[in-house]
Amino acid sequence: MNRQVIDGMIIAAVLALGATHLFAQSAASRRVLRPNQAGGTTGNAMHGMRGPNGGAAAAGRGFATDGQGNAAGGSGAMVQGPGGAQGARAGTWQRGSDGSGQHQSGGAASGARGTASMSGSTTKNANGWVNGSRTTTAEATSGATYSGQTTYATGSGVTHSGTCATAAGQVIDCPR
Repeated sequence: MNRQVIDGMIIAAVLALGATHLFAQSAASRRVLRPNQAGGTTGNAMHGMRGPNGGAAAAGRGFATDGQGNAAGGSGAMVQGPGGAQGARAGTWQRGSDGSGQHQSGGAASGARGTASMSGSTTKNANGWVNGSRTTTAEATSGATYSGQTTYATGSGVTHSGTCATAAGQVIDCPR
């Protein structure tokens, strides 16, 4: 399991545990910023709220630097609507002292009209070359589906492909 996946799982766990405390108060925030043993700074923040009709939201983020120009962090958020719709996302990032970096994120949502999920990643090397991709899928309660992928590469530009299908699996033109 790669480091970004582990970081995302940690963020989700922190949000789940922290949300209970935050929701008990209706709305709350917490921020911490302090020096770390690597000669850099570590910081984090959490925010949460509960609405009067049963909706709730929580978000958290954190980062650490090492004093040499390297940094890493992550964030996560969740929301639940009073009607039962819900969604969550988590992401991690790293930046090297040489200017390189990477980012990964994913999320999902579900509600009365269907479900959707997305994931993506981007990398940048020390020379500034960027490669990235994002995949999105959605399924309506009717059974109709969408699946798409967008990629970007320095020198090549953006490419996108997407497929829409009926509940019976018949591929159709995607609505614009």
